[in-house]
Amino acid sequence: METIGFDNEMYISIQSEQIKKRIDQFGGKLYLEFGGKLFDDYHAARVLPGFEPDSKIRMLQQLREDVEVIITINAADIEKNKIRGDLGITYEDDVLRLIDVFREMGLYVSSVVLTRYSGQAAADAFLKRLKALGIHCWRHYPIAGYPSDVSYVVSDEGLGKNDYIETSRSLVVVTAPGPGSGKMATCLSQLYHDYKRGLAAGYAKFETFPIWNLPLKHPVNLAYEAATADLDDVNMIDPFHLEAYQEIAVNYNRDVETFPVLSAIFEKIQGSSPYRSPTDMGVNLVGNCIVNDEVCCAASRQEILRRYYAACVEALQGRGSESAVRKLELLMNQAGAGPDVCPAVSAALLKAKITGAPAGAMILPDGQVVTGKTSETLGAASALLLNALKALGGINHNLELISIQVLEPVCRLKTQYLGHKNPRLHTDEVLLALTISALTNPLADLAQQQLRKLRGCDAHFSVILSEEDDRLLKRLGINVSCEAQYETKKLYHK
Repeated sequence: METIGFDNEMYISIQSEQIKKRIDQFGGKLYLEFGGKLFDDYHAARVLPGFEPDSKIRMLQQLREDVEVIITINAADIEKNKIRGDLGITYEDDVLRLIDVFREMGLYVSSVVLTRYSGQAAADAFLKRLKALGIHCWRHYPIAGYPSDVSYVVSDEGLGKNDYIETSRSLVVVTAPGPGSGKMATCLSQLYHDYKRGLAAGYAKFETFPIWNLPLKHPVNLAYEAATADLDDVNMIDPFHLEAYQEIAVNYNRDVETFPVLSAIFEKIQGSSPYRSPTDMGVNLVGNCIVNDEVCCAASRQEILRRYYAACVEALQGRGSESAVRKLELLMNQAGAGPDVCPAVSAALLKAKITGAPAGAMILPDGQVVTGKTSETLGAASALLLNALKALGGINHNLELISIQVLEPVCRLKTQYLGHKNPRLHTDEVLLALTISALTNPLADLAQQQLRKLRGCDAHFSVILSEEDDRLLKRLGINVSCEAQYETKKLYHK
């Protein structure tokens, strides 16, 4: 049974109070750069059991009367038609999605900023689209020598050339659909324009990870490195914080490397820097809300292992690098996160060995491990899903949820009419069949009622899953991993 390791209500309460204090520190106006995911933060939810994926949005809702949101998007990303890998949509479509989500949650979105704008045709088309939707838009331009040429950056030809964003509230949250979107530059530009106008304002940064007041090699912080293994980010001791306060704090290399330049920019704009270290810039109190360190350590080891398997699959598919795999192996060793931390791994491999076919295993909330094997009508993921629902509903394993009279016609439909070579049903097809069966079969109805209990369960497979199965299991909230091995020796696996 999963134990809570994180106090979510405490987090929402103390984090909102911390932001209020930072607003007061700067005289009533704060530009808050939000790194990572502002909502749907499933990584945090996995490594900090008890953390809700929408916690940061709920925290902002506590301050909704004082909050306005600015969304930045890099004009070059629009031109390149950049895609969010986790959602499969373009950055410009994600801007519209973000606006809808914020509005639905009662948060005021004041405008969209196109950063690094240089007259790109696609960016102009997006600006026209936004204006037609009634959304205020601003342009920020490339700055030669940014950020290191401080004298030029902090001048009318640098930050001063950017549009000044009209804001009306005390907390301006600056967020974006992805990294490299110009959030920090937007905040600095606003500071420059505000101070030229004689307006008091400040800047702070909201990053959940790494957690500054946990040890450098704590599994939660190592799990953050695992999540960014394909980047050049590494956790490190903040040397500026250590020198200023004789206190060890953890930050990551990019913030540490850019801090001297950022501090110089603050001094150029405001006369002095309000911060003595990059850790000072953060308002993150997530580490203060960990109530069971052992639970969070165990969850983080599971996450590191999942990231390792995912990196191995991506390397096999040519979408990832061997260097990322090697880095994850190192992190696994540091965290003690071998395959043995997830009982589903050995159970899936054993089932595959016994049956001679692809198989999977899942750990249920009570710790029970169930398995599923490939059959003539069901793939391993579909079989595992049905077996898990049976176990959760206390249904005898030998009883049918979906009769063979229903399964076989669907299989024939796939091969004879839809052109599929593989008759086995994917998980989405199985759930549709289960829903239909539930109309006349009480056991199928009981099984269907167990679907919510799958959220947070860990599953492992002996082969790479199809895109359909992988997507469906993740939508159910199941944490999925698999061996870097295809089910067949074919070259094309769609």
